[in-house]
Amino acid sequence: MKVIDLRCANDHRFEGWFASEDELQAQGARGLVQCPVCGDAAITRMPSAPRLNVSGLRSEPSPAPAGADDSKRQLQSLWLRTVRHMMENTEDVGERFPEEARRIHYGEVEERGIRGQASPDEAQALRDEGIDVLALPVPDALKGPVQ
Repeated sequence: MKVIDLRCANDHRFEGWFASEDELQAQGARGLVQCPVCGDAAITRMPSAPRLNVSGLRSEPSPAPAGADDSKRQLQSLWLRTVRHMMENTEDVGERFPEEARRIHYGEVEERGIRGQASPDEAQALRDEGIDVLALPVPDALKGPVQ
């Protein structure tokens, strides 16, 4: 198994796990390698040092200085956890989102967390009615089963 450092065109950095270099190339050519943050398929491989298992080495590595990259990774991680939590704790009502949000708001059905699609105009109409709506982009990689 190869662990490869990757970056999308939006500078989101992440790891990909592949059986071989050929598998990375094959999946990339088919558009299967996407950024887990934004779904971008324009992925480049980052230089990375080999991972070595040196059992005789017992000293603790010194921590890397906290900088912009660490803050960015922490923010991306928090965003991904938020999206996953939302996906696990809401019902996907798809294109029926505006209708279902109104039904909940006006007490026609039991209150519950929902997610789905609404055009910008539909979302604004819901806001005008006093219905809280939040646009949260969800990468395609999180819409299906996570491997």
